[in-house]
Amino acid sequence: MRGLKVGVLSFAHVHAGGFARQLAAMDGVEVCAADPDTDLAAPGEVRGKDFASRIGVNYVDTYEELFAWGPDKVVVCSENVRHRTLVERAAAHGVDVLCEKPLATTPEDGAAMVEACRAAGVRLAVAHPVRFSPAYLAVREAVRAGTTGEVLTVAGANNGYMPGARSRWFTDPELSGGGAVMDHTVHVADLLDDLFDGSPARSVYAQTNNLLYEGRAAVETAGLLTVTYANGAVLTLDCSWSQPQHHPAWGGLSMQVVGERAALEMDAFDQKVHGFSETARTTVELPYGVDLDALMLRSFLFGDGPVDVTDGEAGLRAVRIVAAAYESARTGRTVPIAG
Repeated sequence: MRGLKVGVLSFAHVHAGGFARQLAAMDGVEVCAADPDTDLAAPGEVRGKDFASRIGVNYVDTYEELFAWGPDKVVVCSENVRHRTLVERAAAHGVDVLCEKPLATTPEDGAAMVEACRAAGVRLAVAHPVRFSPAYLAVREAVRAGTTGEVLTVAGANNGYMPGARSRWFTDPELSGGGAVMDHTVHVADLLDDLFDGSPARSVYAQTNNLLYEGRAAVETAGLLTVTYANGAVLTLDCSWSQPQHHPAWGGLSMQVVGERAALEMDAFDQKVHGFSETARTTVELPYGVDLDALMLRSFLFGDGPVDVTDGEAGLRAVRIVAAAYESARTGRTVPIAG
């Protein structure tokens, strides 16, 4: 039986290498990558053929060659503004596509991507791996079982390093579409989209600044959002790049869900042993939790797992929240969310 052929389009995103390694390690999966836009790499950043060789995956020089190879599915890991072009190219070739988050930098591009895949009859999925967290799934089960009663408020935080040090396009608004709000709003927005079973966000109030890393980024590095949903629930979200560079972990995502009868707390990435290294004279964290990226990729490829991977429509709803948040930050007003 022929194996499953999966293409990786671009190594721009910091998760691209991890995805490619995960895919290559799966039985029956053949991986090929293309990363032609290496001119955008930061000084010292390894991209293209050299990076493919480092992680041990096959490589071709152009996207045309990759699609000529005949992939069954592709994973888009380009700069945010290039998501639409690559997703539409995959749709034109009749290939299912998993797109890195955010789905797009504007609702218009996101809607066009959803429509292109719908018209071509291909699957569009978005890389929101936190849906697969056991901590989130426990919250989801409790809410859906009625343990909490009606959800009243959610306090969420999605923090991390400023990724521009590893991939400079993250801090270039022409390529990223924005900063911390663009990068970190969508994960929590996606969880609530699933938790509320599609009950849409109706309005958002946002404040942003770039006091963190001042002078080192042309985009906002901190954001605070208040989002009101159609079911009456209110989300407050810290979506900042506020993790210090000396912190032992890349980032984290936590939520406190307050219902009529109970409050639930979750931390998606705190399945760790915490300690201190006498040798290195620094704190250490040794993770032991499940690999969320692996669970997400298997769900996309094979339909395995406790939940489905995020679809394009849900990804578009998250993008609409982000767009409204930027308008709110510009105007100082609460902004209704279209769609």
